[in-house]
Amino acid sequence: MTAITQSHAPGPARGPVRRTERALAPDLARGTMLLLIALANAAVYTFGNQPGAEASPHGWERPFNLAMFVFVHARAYPMFAVMFGYGLVQLTRRQDAEDSGPGAARSVLLKRNAWLVAFGLVHAALLNFGDFLGAYGIVGIAFTLLLLRRGERVQRVVLWLWGGTVAYTAVLAAVAGYRATHGGTGSAAVPTDGVDSLTAPDYATSVADRLGEWPLHTLTVLGFFIIVWLGAWAARRGILEDPARHRRLLVRTAVAALGIAFAGGVPIGLVSGGFIHVDGATADAFLSLYEVSGQFGGPGYVALFGLLALRLSKSRSASGRKLPVAVEALTALGQRSLSGYLLQSLAWVLLLSPFALALGERTGSPTLAACLSAVLVWLATVAGSHLLQRRSLPGPAEKLLRRLTYGPR
Repeated sequence: MTAITQSHAPGPARGPVRRTERALAPDLARGTMLLLIALANAAVYTFGNQPGAEASPHGWERPFNLAMFVFVHARAYPMFAVMFGYGLVQLTRRQDAEDSGPGAARSVLLKRNAWLVAFGLVHAALLNFGDFLGAYGIVGIAFTLLLLRRGERVQRVVLWLWGGTVAYTAVLAAVAGYRATHGGTGSAAVPTDGVDSLTAPDYATSVADRLGEWPLHTLTVLGFFIIVWLGAWAARRGILEDPARHRRLLVRTAVAALGIAFAGGVPIGLVSGGFIHVDGATADAFLSLYEVSGQFGGPGYVALFGLLALRLSKSRSASGRKLPVAVEALTALGQRSLSGYLLQSLAWVLLLSPFALALGERTGSPTLAACLSAVLVWLATVAGSHLLQRRSLPGPAEKLLRRLTYGPR
């Protein structure tokens, strides 16, 4: 393991990551996966509940519902949690390499994560009850205080915890299988949680609702701590900086983790698509399996993009050419993922809220409205980020967060 060592020579904390220090895989993963985030959130806004799916699908909506539960819902966000933990270690190493002093990295991380909590509160109040920034900020503070400088023996604990998660998922799969074979047929729909802010009659009411919803939602996602810790463990080994060296681990992780995540979403996806009909208890068991297995999408998707980045890097080295324009644009969005994420939330309020354009109701096809809105908004953020990249400009949210964290320099 490459240790995170503490520097003993005092000095000013260095600024944010430079472009030459960035690895391809993390930015490519963030930029691409924001499409899945867009699909998931657009569906939640359109249908006014979680996880967000057409209750009575017809035609192409049936396989679409299935695909959303298998590949998207509860499977995309964990990837960002892994990358968040990875970034905590990368930031620490940059501070240590600059001899910024033993407390510089800790100070920067605590300040940055505290501001993330503030960003999350504003984001939730104004736009999206399902904000994750606040939860990441809280987890980042806890990780910095409790685990950042701990030794290898402590860091390995996360592998045992992850193994326990695998065992728990296996138990849930067994329960779901038992219910499927011994439960009766029925007409149960996917269990959903209604969200008041998404059905509010006006914007002011939605703000008031979100202020009450955000703390509860944040508590439900603090369990991402283990996934963040797993990302930090991977960063200590430089897995994404040197994917060729860790190719075997990446292949095994992609196959195993994505296999668990995808398989765990199939039963509830089949219910959502109307392919099978089960009773309420069976649907609940399927939903529990879907929710817990989804976190394996985090390391699985990260490993997949690590392998993709390795292939792109080899192709670029062999041909001597630049990366394809599409890849450059996706990585540009990945470098501005915070801005892209916030812009998406603004778009959902304007396009899908019942007190705004309400495209889901006006088009007569909520699923189609959600899907097209997600793709078009994501493409707009890709194009915008590429333009900013060509001008060497950061995203507005990244610029503000860096200013607040590092000061005016």
